[in-house]
Order: sequence, then C-alpha cells, then structure tokens
Amino acid sequence: MPKILIIGACGQIGTELTQKLRSIYGTDNVIASDIRKLNTEMVNSGPFEVVNALDFNQIEHLVEKHHIEEVYLMAALLSATAEKNPAFAWDLNMNSLFHVLNLGKAKKIKKIFWPSSIAVFGPTTPKENTPQYTIMEPSTVYGISKQSGERWCEYYHHIYGVDVRSIRYPGLISWSTPPGGGTTDYAVDIYHKALSQGKYECFLSAGTRMPMMYMDDAINATVKIMQAPVEQIKIHSSYNLAAMSFTPTEIAAEIKKHIPGFEITYAPDFRQKIADSWPASIDDQEARRDWGWTHQYDLETMTADMLEHLADEAK
Repeated sequence: MPKILIIGACGQIGTELTQKLRSIYGTDNVIASDIRKLNTEMVNSGPFEVVNALDFNQIEHLVEKHHIEEVYLMAALLSATAEKNPAFAWDLNMNSLFHVLNLGKAKKIKKIFWPSSIAVFGPTTPKENTPQYTIMEPSTVYGISKQSGERWCEYYHHIYGVDVRSIRYPGLISWSTPPGGGTTDYAVDIYHKALSQGKYECFLSAGTRMPMMYMDDAINATVKIMQAPVEQIKIHSSYNLAAMSFTPTEIAAEIKKHIPGFEITYAPDFRQKIADSWPASIDDQEARRDWGWTHQYDLETMTADMLEHLADEAK
C-alpha cells in the first residue's frame, strides 16, 4: 500500500477524498494535513498533521517522517474568495504546487495529484462542448493560477520526469461539506436553503448554464486517474472532466419535484461576471478514452441523493 499525504484535507474536496482513500488504502496509510486542526470526524479518525502549504520545509519533513510516496495537493483559494485577495491567492495556489513538484523532481515522492478547474477557460473559449485543447484566456485570479499550474505540471513532467496527474474539475456539489468560496457554490447552498427555508436567492442569473458534477463522481475520478497505469496518462497538463450542465432554473425545477412549495429568486452579484466567462458544457472524451472515466450521477439522481442525505442530517 502506498503512503499518501493529503494537503488541504479539511477543504470541500479534501474531506471526502481523505475518507475515500482511507477506505481503499487503510487509515494509517493516508496522512491528512491542513493549516489548522479542526475538530471533525475526518481529522480525529486517522493520522493528521498541521502543515502550512507555503512552507516547503514542513512539507518535506512530513514526506520524510511518514515515508510518503503520493501527494494530493488540494490546498487552494477558490474563485470568488481569490478575487478578494489576489496576491495571497497567487501565492498559495502557485507556490504550494512548486513545493510539491520540486519534491517530485528530487525523487522524494513518486506521484502527485493536483486539481485544475474549468476556471482555466475564459470569455474567448468556445462555451459549448469546450474541447481539451482550446483557447485559454482566464479572466480571474483563480483561473490564471490554475492555467499557470497546468503549464508547470506539464513542464516538470517533460523536463524532470515527474509523475503529476490532474483533472479540470467543474462545479462540485456535496451534501457533507459546506461551500468553499467558489462561483458554482450556489448549487450546493440551494439544497440547504430549500430544506431549511423553502426558498433561495441565487447570486447568478436564471439562465446561467455551467458544468457541474456530484462529489461522488469527482472523488471517483480522482482515485481512478491516480490508479491508472502511467502509460494510460497521455495528458500531463490537466484532463477535461464532465458529468452534467444545468442552470439555476433547471436545478430549482428538479428540487420542486421533491419540495413543491420551493421558490427561487435572483440577485446576481460579482460572481455573475466570473460565471459568464466559463464554459456551459465540457467535452471530456480524452479522459473517457485514456483512463476509462465515466460519471454516474445526473441532475435528477443527484438531487434525490442530496435532499435525502441533508434531510437525514437535519433529524
């Protein structure tokens, strides 16, 4: 079993990824870490270390201490949050990646996972069925950092032989972790508000279509690309990944099937401009061809699962 380090394990993706990897590789083989120790089941259920993702020496120490072979770097400032603090977002999103890539270059770790995002695309990118290879002129701090990170991942692979793997996450929806400051987070919050208040004020306009994915699918994709034989990984920047695309109006209509009295209103804010710069749908044929990616959830099955889990939690 490989020894695995997850940096940013307390985040929206990191929390569920940690649990999944521990179920596969054993609790003691998966070291969770974050900048602070939160009193959560995930933190308390296995090895946990406090680490600053910007401190190379701290990361190197953990790698050596636990004989780490694989690192999942999940620490990042997301789109909406990054716009409020551009300098720190660039620092965190880029330098944490350099630290891990340099450990790979030095042969201190064997494999790296680093998440990219649909934020690498911009207003000049084709919006429908956005292809793997296309114009990328991101207009957000988050997108700029992710696009730059993709280029560095590819560079470190070609020049230094670093085994780094990446996928461009669409908007991610989860019942078990709260929103993390992303532009697509309305699609998480809307379920919570539907159950607790019966209504929701959306910060995007009614017809804003964006690529989305249920967290279960995103976690499975992450595990699948890391388990794939190295010869199946043909793209060393980042793979497009897709499951479904919908608008706030469409998700509200699906919720109404379960909560007939649910109401949605719209008050677009600064996040609308971010959303307008992103694709409406993604072409991910390379991921499906190269390492067998396939999604399980659509809007209907995701909505049923979200509302069931959230209702159970509220009891």
